[in-house]
Amino acid sequence: MKIVDVRAFPTSFPLPQGGPRLGIGQAVKRDAVMVKVTTEDGIVGWGESHHGRAHTAIATLIQTTLRGLILGMDAFDTTGINARIYQYQLASHGMGAACAMAMSGIDMALWDAKAKALNLPLYKLLGGSGRAVPAYAGGVALGYQDPAALIDEASPHIEAGYKAVKLRVGDTVKDDIARMEAVRTAFGEDLAILTDANIGYSIEQVRQVMPEMDRLNIGWLEEPFPAHDHHRYAQARGYGVTPLAAGENHFTRFEFTRVLEDGVITIWQPDLSKCGGITEALRIAGMASAFKIPIHPHSSMSGVNQAASIHFLAAIENGGYFEADISRANRFRDELGSTPWAIGADGTVRPNEAPGIGVEIDEAFLAAYPAIEGPGYV
Repeated sequence: MKIVDVRAFPTSFPLPQGGPRLGIGQAVKRDAVMVKVTTEDGIVGWGESHHGRAHTAIATLIQTTLRGLILGMDAFDTTGINARIYQYQLASHGMGAACAMAMSGIDMALWDAKAKALNLPLYKLLGGSGRAVPAYAGGVALGYQDPAALIDEASPHIEAGYKAVKLRVGDTVKDDIARMEAVRTAFGEDLAILTDANIGYSIEQVRQVMPEMDRLNIGWLEEPFPAHDHHRYAQARGYGVTPLAAGENHFTRFEFTRVLEDGVITIWQPDLSKCGGITEALRIAGMASAFKIPIHPHSSMSGVNQAASIHFLAAIENGGYFEADISRANRFRDELGSTPWAIGADGTVRPNEAPGIGVEIDEAFLAAYPAIEGPGYV
């Protein structure tokens, strides 16, 4: 089943009323890169490469370089394809993280095509079962706002079945604590409260906020600092017992090796659209499983990534939460393709049963929403 074509589609939609404000800034648009792989048998697989805040560059890398490396290769040989990209691009002077994101979409599309060729849902090809996967309400939402408004935003998701939510922190310590306290008071001790600082904290702010997170029984503090700030993560570890989480900005198993050796970040969050794809995520999960480290994947923008993440979680032994994007307006989740997932009354999701990842893409959407250049956050 040879690969005869690889295409990348950078796509965007604006947020004219202003998107959520996070630790990294104010969102003004949303970007994605969809990847289409076609085989000689006419089978089409779809994947998503994370946009890397430079979505046209990621798409160009796929179409001008990586495509040429893998055309004619066996679509079933995902291990060999990743190895070839690693050898000729990623290992030496090959754009590093950009290459990891680009190859992620290709790899995901290949797994979609392989499962379709075998008429299997992806989780079965990965060795999993159609089991229920716990989900938390997160994505680009539940951000900075008045505590009362935050309760109003969270309430419908709790009513829908979610047993866990992820709050955006990285604002002021005082306001972050007030929001966490409000959610804990409103919904009680049974709700799992997770937090994500989006690299918005200083080490001094973490020193102040960590004891309060311990008091409020917060499940984890995600990305208080950039991924490469190993010393600040090690320092923050001594400020409390709330686990530190990261991984969405660690690329390939080689970067996770450093995380493992440091022994500081105990919640791992690889993104299937960033870390090197499903093939690489399976290696990362396998490495983590030997040390009883849970995997809670970070989700990207489209329903393809989100559905693939559920298949992945249903197939690994150390899988944790699915990050359910509950954004008020995400066209990549709601309009780009068929329904990727649905929350159950018990707060879980299940992998799709259709062959492959189970999300059909509307290419007319991609034509209607071309790439918008410029930064996504200001």
